[in-house]
Amino acid sequence: MLMRIFANIAGTVAIAMAVFGSACRADEFEAQVQICNGCHGENGIAVDALTPTIWGQQSSYLYKQLHNYKSGERVSPIMTVIVKDMSLPDLRRLANHFAAKSWPAPTAHAPGAPPEGIGMCRACHQPNFEGGLPAPRLAGLSYDYLVASMRSFGTGERKNNLDMPAFMKTLSESQWEAMAKYLAGL
Repeated sequence: MLMRIFANIAGTVAIAMAVFGSACRADEFEAQVQICNGCHGENGIAVDALTPTIWGQQSSYLYKQLHNYKSGERVSPIMTVIVKDMSLPDLRRLANHFAAKSWPAPTAHAPGAPPEGIGMCRACHQPNFEGGLPAPRLAGLSYDYLVASMRSFGTGERKNNLDMPAFMKTLSESQWEAMAKYLAGL
């Protein structure tokens, strides 16, 4: 009889722990989302032009970047600290969460004529630069973020992609600027 009571108590405690643990994980996930929103924006519009839009971005790309920050393959004084204690499943969940959001409405300015060399970008970033396997969306990212990313690949500072450093090294600063202006206007 005593064993049955202990078994019932143990079963009740296990159920309570599972429910409590699930609620804690949900609260923890919401806290992680709010940390992301602090810079990337509650409505998908980043609070700073050097911060990328992550709403509606490719899940695989978001996960790769988060994983690269965690592993140290990509370094950021902010992102590295934020993700260092997150598990890989948490990173995947965050990537999926933000990928499922709608891309923010574009700003109202025309991109102009496609600059020379932009056609090479379509092979990975897709015909309308909206991304897909294997590359992220570029259309509608901020000019400042795009130029900074191209520069960091071109100078060798950023190396977490096999093709981009070599490609960006073949272009001039003015070409980076022209491409960024065009892509930001899409």
